[in-house]
Amino acid sequence: MSHVLQGLSDTQREAVVATEGYIRVIAGAGSGKTHALSHRFAYLVEEVGALPSSILCVTFTNKSANEMKRRIRRLTGDNDTGYISTFHSFCVTVLQEDSHAVQYPKNFLVLDNADIDSMLAIIYEERGLTLRHMTFSAARNMIEMRKIFRDPEYYEDMVALPLDELRQKYLNAAATDDIIFFGYLYQQKKCFGLDYNDLIKYVLYIFDTNENIRLKWQQRLEYIMIDEYQDIDELQYRLMKVLCGYHKNLFIVGDPDQTIYTWRGASVKYILDFDKEFPGARTIMMMENYRSTPQIVAVANSLIEKNRARIKKALHPLKPDGLPVIYHHAKTAEEEAQWIASQIKSLADLGVSYGGIAVLYRAHFVSRPLEEVFIREQLPYTIYSGVPFFGRKEIKDALSYLRLIAYRDDLSFLRVANTPKRNLGERRLAFLQKYSSEHACSLYTALECSIDDELFKNTKAKRLLSLVDRLASDYHARPVSELLADMLDQSGYEAMLRTEGSQERLDNLAELKQSVYEYEVSCGEETTLES
Repeated sequence: MSHVLQGLSDTQREAVVATEGYIRVIAGAGSGKTHALSHRFAYLVEEVGALPSSILCVTFTNKSANEMKRRIRRLTGDNDTGYISTFHSFCVTVLQEDSHAVQYPKNFLVLDNADIDSMLAIIYEERGLTLRHMTFSAARNMIEMRKIFRDPEYYEDMVALPLDELRQKYLNAAATDDIIFFGYLYQQKKCFGLDYNDLIKYVLYIFDTNENIRLKWQQRLEYIMIDEYQDIDELQYRLMKVLCGYHKNLFIVGDPDQTIYTWRGASVKYILDFDKEFPGARTIMMMENYRSTPQIVAVANSLIEKNRARIKKALHPLKPDGLPVIYHHAKTAEEEAQWIASQIKSLADLGVSYGGIAVLYRAHFVSRPLEEVFIREQLPYTIYSGVPFFGRKEIKDALSYLRLIAYRDDLSFLRVANTPKRNLGERRLAFLQKYSSEHACSLYTALECSIDDELFKNTKAKRLLSLVDRLASDYHARPVSELLADMLDQSGYEAMLRTEGSQERLDNLAELKQSVYEYEVSCGEETTLES
């Protein structure tokens, strides 16, 4: 028996060796589905003889993808793990190879919320809008909903219209919604930026309009596996169906009772109706629960059986008996906090460490009565919240410097041009914006062309140009971690933080350097600054 099959349960082994055709695995909570997916990938490579590059495994988060890569490398001893990624990351891979089909360069930008807010700031200033018209958060939501529901064919304008025509559409807009929406599309096209909503739309558009590219990817991906299938939406479903259209090998894993993303378009019907959509599909039930005690599983089963849209099933616990599940309904938030504190004290008296106890709540404001009681009762606690790591200012600044080296894009330029201070304030940036608009060029190019103007005489603009040009001259031949360290040093960014006494931000940059280094180690020679 292959070592890949050792240690698997009967149902896990059944899922691993089911390699051909349409397979639906209903995997209950804690049933080891990541374990089964990892072993199935290894089985396809080592026993079936499939090339890793012919396997696409779609996970729901980047964290899940990285964990699966780690497990597969441990099983196969090979760094090549094919395509293991989220739907959006896979679409980035497709577009990096085939964006020419929509006249986009390979070095297009993938936009996050901070990038979108930077674009909104430009639009608001140009058209005299304020946050009273619409907050940035509301504007982002409006754009997303409009792309999904009201203007689902918006991308055709972005692909087909010349930049000046798209700008005119924006300038002609009168309603606030239209000004923001078309202004955003114009800003996107101007810097070849795509947000998460665009990625799948663009790939589907390319597959719909270019048969050769579609067939290339269909033939390349012989085996397709999709995790968390209960939470896919219509666009993801359409993409998956296109990709498996040639080899017809599709393996999906999910649990109809765990769907949580209906609010953003996910539909449980795709997993419930899988056997109707793909006649002859085989269903495997993985019901063993390795995670929780029988008492917890019994409560979960009793609640889940009330769901209407589901496949009938019940989890079987494999752990020994534990403590009973306790339910307490307090009349007020203060009474609830006091009860929680009393439970913590009881656990501490039994020898449980405070670090082994967690209190989960649905919104940050709920922590107030808890904190008041914990302080009064002298219970030590730590609150885990705040800005996500990659959303922190110093991390965004550092990555914007790297992006400027690779792309010379406007968003990155605006973020770092005056950080640290280079005397490039509003007046000089306004000059560059005007030059950029009149000459249809990037802000970086505008600065290059205007650097000898009297306006930039008493600035450090030349140093910025020299820094970017110097680091860009050989970045393809250098490890990204080395490039990042040089950039943070030579730009004066770390010196600025040391002068400010911002040790926490310096620690965060050290963590960023470590994460880049670990990314290089995991990807090997394939690592590029763009990736």
